[in-house]
Amino acid sequence: MNPPGPAAGRGTYRHLFTPLRLGPLTVANRIVFCAHLTNYADNGRPTAQHAAYYAARAAGGAGLIITEEHSTHPTDRPYEKLIEGYAPGVVDDYRRLTDAVHAHDVPILAQLNHNGGQASSMYTRLPVWAPSPIADPLFGEVPKAVEEHEITEITDAYAQVAAHCVAGGFDGVELQCSHSSIVRAFLSPATNHRTDRWGGPLPNRARLLLHLIDAVRAAVGPDRVVGVRLCGDELIEGGTTIDEAVEVARMVDATGQVDYLNTSIGVATHTLHMVEASMRVPPGYAAYIPTAIRAAVRLPVVGVGRFKDPLQADRALGAGHADLVGVVRGQIADPDFAAKARSGHAEEIRTCLSCNQECVGRMGLNRWLGCIENPHAGHEAAPADSAGAAGAAGARGESGGVAAPAAVSLPATGAVWGRPGRRVLVVGGGPGGLQAAVSAAERGHRVTLIEREGQLGGQVPIAARAPGRAEFLDLTRNLAAHVRRLGVDVELGTEADAQMLAARRPHAVVLATGAVPAAPWWAHGHARAVDVRDVLQGRADPAGRVVVVDELGFHQATSVAELLAERGCEVEVMTPALVVGQDLGITLDLETWNVKADALGIRQSTDRVPMGAEELPGPAGGVLLRLQHHPTGAEETREVDWVVCAVHQRPDDDLWHALHGSPFTVHRVGDCLAPRRAHAAVAEGHAVAVGL
Repeated sequence: MNPPGPAAGRGTYRHLFTPLRLGPLTVANRIVFCAHLTNYADNGRPTAQHAAYYAARAAGGAGLIITEEHSTHPTDRPYEKLIEGYAPGVVDDYRRLTDAVHAHDVPILAQLNHNGGQASSMYTRLPVWAPSPIADPLFGEVPKAVEEHEITEITDAYAQVAAHCVAGGFDGVELQCSHSSIVRAFLSPATNHRTDRWGGPLPNRARLLLHLIDAVRAAVGPDRVVGVRLCGDELIEGGTTIDEAVEVARMVDATGQVDYLNTSIGVATHTLHMVEASMRVPPGYAAYIPTAIRAAVRLPVVGVGRFKDPLQADRALGAGHADLVGVVRGQIADPDFAAKARSGHAEEIRTCLSCNQECVGRMGLNRWLGCIENPHAGHEAAPADSAGAAGAAGARGESGGVAAPAAVSLPATGAVWGRPGRRVLVVGGGPGGLQAAVSAAERGHRVTLIEREGQLGGQVPIAARAPGRAEFLDLTRNLAAHVRRLGVDVELGTEADAQMLAARRPHAVVLATGAVPAAPWWAHGHARAVDVRDVLQGRADPAGRVVVVDELGFHQATSVAELLAERGCEVEVMTPALVVGQDLGITLDLETWNVKADALGIRQSTDRVPMGAEELPGPAGGVLLRLQHHPTGAEETREVDWVVCAVHQRPDDDLWHALHGSPFTVHRVGDCLAPRRAHAAVAEGHAVAVGL
C-alpha cells in the first residue's frame, strides 16, 4: 500500500478526512476509535498490551482514540480486568500508553466511569452503589441507594481520576453516561426512583451529570477536552427515550464546558444486544440518535452503530447524522481501516463481520479481546512474528507473536527452517488455509494453495447461505482477495494426494482440509436424517414436519431452522442443553433468534437427547424419533417427516495420515486438526505460517 497523501481520500470521501475542532483539540479526520472493553488490564493497571493495541490504531490513521473505561471509585468493579483510575500509581502506566499513541500524532482521551448498579460485589465485597435500590437484571444485586455525602464522594472521585489522566498525558476525558453507568442510572426514570433533589423531574435526574461536568472541567483545565457519552434510547420499558436524551444534551451544551457529545443505544445488560449489535441488525440502526441530538445542540456529535466501511461512514456524515463516526469493531478487524481508505485502498480493508465471536464474545467469557479475522488482535505487544516479516503486514506496522501450536506437525527429515523463500503448499481454501497462505506469503515464502472445490472459502460460503448470515462470507472473501494481492498461486478444482504433494518437493505442507459431516449414532443411517450442510447445499429439501437437533449450540441449528420455517415447514428445534442455541448468548444473537423463532412459530424444546430414529410405517414414510428427557429419564417420541442434524463433524484427516514419513514438514490447522469454529482455523493458520 502506498503511503497516504494529505488529500488522497478526498476524491471518494467528501467528509471523512476533513479536520474538525473539538474545543482545544483539532482531529485530523472524523474516524473515532470509541471506548470498548478489552480485558487487557492487570491488577487494575493499564498494560503494555493496551499501549500497543491503541498505538496500532493510531498508526492506522484513526482521527481520535478513546480508551476503555477507567473506574473512578473502589465500589465499582463489574468485572475482573477493570482499569482502576483512582489507583495512586496509575499515572506512570497512563504515560506509557499516551506516549505510544502520541508517537503517531493522534490524540487520545480516557473514558471515566462508575458502573453503579451494573456491577457486582463479588470482587469488592462492598455494596453496589446506585441511585435507587433496584436490582440490575443481569447482575441481580440490590444496590445501596447512595446518600448525599456519597454523591459528593463520587463527584470528587471523578475529578481525581480526571486529574490523573491529565498528569498521564491524555488529551482529555469522556464521561460515560450511556450503556453501563451510574450517571445513566440517575438519568433514567426506570432506575431512579428518588424523591430528593436527585430524582423526579429530568433536571433533578440530570443534576449528577452536571455536577460531574463542573468537577471534571475544573480538574482538567481549559486546555483538555471534555466529552460526554449519552444513551439516546435505553430500549426498556419506562426508560430514557430519545426525547429525554435530547433534553439532556441541551443541558450539557448549555454548560459551555463540554467539547463534544458521543452517543449510544441500549443498556449494557438488559438490551446489550443493541449496544454491540451482530450482523442480524442492519448497519446504521442507531443513526436516529445522533441525528436528533445533533439537531438540538451546537456541539460536535459522534454517531455509532455498525459502520462497516468508510463509504458508509462518509455518507452518514454527508447526510447530517453525525459530525464524527465511531468505528470500533471495524478497526479491531483492521487497524489500518482509516489509512487504507485515505490512500485509495479501501478494497484492502478486512471488513468486520459483526460476528461478535472474538471481541464481544471473549469479553463475556472473561478473556482478552481478539478478532476472528485478525490474528494479531490481542497480541500487538508481542515481539515481531518472525524474520522476514515484510510485505503488507510489516509495511503497515502490524505485529503478532502468536506461538505456533504444538503437536500439530509431522517433522521433516533434514529440512532447514526459519528464513523466507521456502516452498509452501497449502491444501484447503477455507479460513485456516487462506490465512496460512496469507501469513506465509507475507513472510516471503513461495506459496501454492490447492483447493479441491471450484471456489475458495470452505464451509464459510455454505454458512453464509442461511438467513441473516450473509456478512459471514466477508471472512473468506477478504482473505481470498489478500491471497490474490500477494501473488499466491491458487489451484482450484484440484484434489491433492500424497504422491502429488511429494512430487512438488515442498519444504512444508499445511493441511487445512476441514471436516465432513458425521451421521450421529442414533440416526441409524435413516435417509431422512440429514446434516445441516445437506440442507444448505441443496442435497436435501426437507418439507412438512421437521425436527432440527441442536447439539452444537450455535448458528448451525437456529439458522437452518429459520430457513426451513420460512419455506413453510413446521419446525421444532430440540437440544440436550438448557437453551436452544446457547452460545448465541455470547455473540448477542440469542435475543434476535428468539424474536425470529416466535414470529415464525418455531417450537423450542430443551433437555431432550435423541436415542434413535426409525422408519415410520406407511407410504409417506418419515421418522419416528425416540427421545429421552434427561433430567427425569422420561421417554418421548416425535413423528416427523425429516430430522436435520446440527451435530459434531469428523476431521477430514486422511491426507495427514498418508503423509507420515514424508521428507518435508507437515502441519494441520483448523477442522482437520479438531473441528471447531472459524476463529481457531484462522489463528492456527497464522501461527503455523509464522513458525515456518
